[in-house]
Amino acid sequence: MKPQLIIFAVLIAGFIAYNLFFQSPDDRMNTIINIALASILFGYISFMAYSLLKKMKK
Repeated sequence: MKPQLIIFAVLIAGFIAYNLFFQSPDDRMNTIINIALASILFGYISFMAYSLLKKMKK
């Protein structure tokens, strides 16, 4: 479980770094990139929950 949390922390740090330092000057493109990054984060959260439930079942 620890490697998954490290990957999740890196994803969150990347999301925060993008929003603080690397924003796109085009507002529309910035929104698209933010939605894509948030979708990846929520997808990874669901993957972690699924793997945790799978381990608890064993």
